[in-house]
Amino acid sequence: MRDARIGLNSGLVRSMRLYNTLSRQIEELPPPPGPIRMYFCGPTVYQRAHIGNARPFVLGMWLRNWLRARGYEATLVHNITDVNDKIYDAAPGASAQLAAQATEWYLKDTGDLGLGMPDGLPKATEHIDGILRFIDELVEREFAYAVEGDVYFSVARDPEYGRLSGQRPDQVEEQEPNPLKRDPRDFALWKATKPGEDTAWDSPWGRGRPGWHIECSAMAEEAFGPVFEIHGGGLDLVFPHHENELAQSRALGHEFARVWTHNGMLEFGGEKMSKSLGNDVSLRNVLDTWGREVVLLFFLTGHWRKPIDFTDETLAQAKSQWATFQNALLEPGSDDVPPEEWGRLEEILDDDFNTPEALALMHDWRRRGRYGELRRALALFGLATEAVSAPAAVVDLAEQRRAARAAKDFAGADRLRDAILALGWEVRDEPDGGHRLVPR
Repeated sequence: MRDARIGLNSGLVRSMRLYNTLSRQIEELPPPPGPIRMYFCGPTVYQRAHIGNARPFVLGMWLRNWLRARGYEATLVHNITDVNDKIYDAAPGASAQLAAQATEWYLKDTGDLGLGMPDGLPKATEHIDGILRFIDELVEREFAYAVEGDVYFSVARDPEYGRLSGQRPDQVEEQEPNPLKRDPRDFALWKATKPGEDTAWDSPWGRGRPGWHIECSAMAEEAFGPVFEIHGGGLDLVFPHHENELAQSRALGHEFARVWTHNGMLEFGGEKMSKSLGNDVSLRNVLDTWGREVVLLFFLTGHWRKPIDFTDETLAQAKSQWATFQNALLEPGSDDVPPEEWGRLEEILDDDFNTPEALALMHDWRRRGRYGELRRALALFGLATEAVSAPAAVVDLAEQRRAARAAKDFAGADRLRDAILALGWEVRDEPDGGHRLVPR
């Protein structure tokens, strides 16, 4: 029972609980030290990553860092799909160059979130040999078959197909049309080279390249072996991508991932974010416009399993909250971190990683002047709390205002105060006649 598990600050060990899409219930992870091996699906690199790509990345990094803080041996692998139909379509004849450029963009943009990087960032093109071995074994066991250079997984051979997504096998629509397939539901493991495709590898079935789903099964198992603890990704990957991954690996007798975590999608005015609808917002532009702290605090406001509205209003609210934290930490307060206070955060995050409740607790600590806990908690989520120095121009205006007040030129002092506000700073007068500059 969960009540019998005591937090680390109390001397005994409490394991973490996460919702599992496969079992459709919240499950306990193994107790510390684990290990906890996590594979989170990354982007297909054919353009600048949109803000939606950031959510699984941020969740994976936060989970890894929290698990380590709780005494787990946690490892995160986050793949990059650098061979795919979308890349061929975006850059006919030059897909390899585009994939390399877009990979650099992705690593730069996610790196600018300030959370560090995953322990492994495998690319599909670097694991072709392992992918070929995986497909060959599926063919040998008659779970897959070749048709004119393509290789397909036979869905009919898996009686539990649909176990993850809830799809009924007899109602699954055709995923990749081809009249030569034995069953419309079958999906590609290997695709023969087509005109305009500039990357290809030799295989027992002819020149070609891997299908999307087999890439992740092979890379995950190369990283962790036939079984690992957590597989993550966006809710849009449950079917067909993750359903097919699970089918492929189970066909070889591998347990594969034990817990499947799927984060909710970003929504614009209630409509699911979708590149096909043209409502893509690049992570780069959001970072440049709002700053990484606002982006991270925005993600904190939503439970990871739920959709989250991405609007100017929600970003402005996140910006306001971040400013509130920054301002609070300029005030005097206790830097002690009593075990009973920190234990409140452990209870919240250990129970399905509830970041909105954690954020509410941080505001409670702010109101109570519990700045030691607040700093430590913000740091867990990559939110720096160091004092920010005002630019020289702002400092000069503040000094001019101080001189104006001393000369009883209050109208001039008010104009200078407004000029300081226009530059994004607030001047706060102290009882001793001094002042402090605080970012707005």
